[in-house]
Amino acid sequence: MSWLPNALTLGRIGAIPLFVAGFYLGGNEGRWIAFALFVLAAITDAIDGIIARRWQAESSLGRMLDPIADKLIVAAALLMLTSDGSLQGINLIPALVILCREILVSGLREFLAEAAVSLPVTSVAKFKTVMQMIAIAALIAARPGESILPGVTGAALIVLWIAAGLTLYTGYAYLKAGLVHARTEPEKRRKPASRVRRHENAVIS
Repeated sequence: MSWLPNALTLGRIGAIPLFVAGFYLGGNEGRWIAFALFVLAAITDAIDGIIARRWQAESSLGRMLDPIADKLIVAAALLMLTSDGSLQGINLIPALVILCREILVSGLREFLAEAAVSLPVTSVAKFKTVMQMIAIAALIAARPGESILPGVTGAALIVLWIAAGLTLYTGYAYLKAGLVHARTEPEKRRKPASRVRRHENAVIS
C-alpha cells in the first residue's frame, strides 16, 4: 500500500489533459466529464494524505508532487473557465488572486527550504482549499447545472470570492513568515540548511 498515495497524486496530474479536453468537447457532456474529473481529483487529494499517514507511506516524492498536482489542476480549471467565458469581468479578480498566491507560496517554500524552514499548512489554508475546490467544481458544472439548480453560478461566484479573501489572508501570513527569514544574515540561513543536508546525506547513505 506504500505506493498508493503517490499513485493517486500521479493520477491527478495525468488526468489534467483529459480534464482540459472535457471543455473542448463542448455541450453538457463535456462539462460533466470535466466536473467529474475535477471532483475525483479533489477527493483523491483529500484521501492520499490520510492513506500515507495511516499506512506510514509518506515520502519525499509525495511531499513534492502533492502540492504540484493541486496547483496544476486548480490553474488548469481557472484558465479553462476564463477561456470559455465562465469567469469574466470583475470575477476574474478572485481567479487572479488565487493563481498569484499559488506562485507566491511556491516561491516562498523554495526559498525557505534553503534555510531549513518549513511552511506548515494551517487550518485556515485547509478551509480555503475546500472553499476553492467547491467554487471551482460548481462553476464547471454551472452551465448544464443551471437547469437543475437555478442560481448555482451566482452561489459559486460568491464562494470563489470568499476563497479569494482567505487566499489573501493565508498568502500574507506565508509572506510575513518568509520576510522574517529573508531579513536574517545569509550565513545564518545557510548554516542550518547545510546541517540538514549533511544529516539527510547520512541517512540516505
